[in-house]
Amino acid sequence: MTSRSAEVIRNTAETQIRVRVDLDGTGKSALDSGVPFLDHMLDQIARHGLIDLEIEAKGDLHIDAHHTVEDIGITLGQATARALGDKKGIRRYGHAYVPLDEALSRVVLDLSGRPGLDWHVQFTRAMVGQFDVDLAREFFQGFVNHALVTLHVDNLRGDNAHHQCETVFKAFARALRMAVEPDERLGGRIPSTKGTL
Repeated sequence: MTSRSAEVIRNTAETQIRVRVDLDGTGKSALDSGVPFLDHMLDQIARHGLIDLEIEAKGDLHIDAHHTVEDIGITLGQATARALGDKKGIRRYGHAYVPLDEALSRVVLDLSGRPGLDWHVQFTRAMVGQFDVDLAREFFQGFVNHALVTLHVDNLRGDNAHHQCETVFKAFARALRMAVEPDERLGGRIPSTKGTL
């Protein structure tokens, strides 16, 4: 199999971001987003998705974290799409349930070539430390728009907003890991009746 890795650099007036992703990694990460809680969540993607992930970001954090978090989602989506290439021989679909103490989340995704986010997460509080939990959705919206992924996210229960958010990111990691895995039974074919994804 050819290397499934990619690097994307995205510079705007609001953020400067570099993302490198290796879909066939071992879960290593080097993260410096300037948003500590986001780094904690991105580390979940790497570790539980067995994706090697490098992210460096400088953003207008003096305003707030919105542009930085959203643009990291965008850039990670671009890098993931580039690393996937033509998507020949992959499973395409992935799903996972992940608990953390009282919290439980389900994530289902389709590497469909069509962006869509169906988000059902009611956080129990607005902030986790200095992190505005509304930005979790912005991250995933940026990701799906640029990775061209259909993503369904449901937090089924939870009392602790940190746990709720962490189960979402861990379940996303596991679902993505499943979807990008090679499926030997496909024999290198694209898993679509259209012949393209």
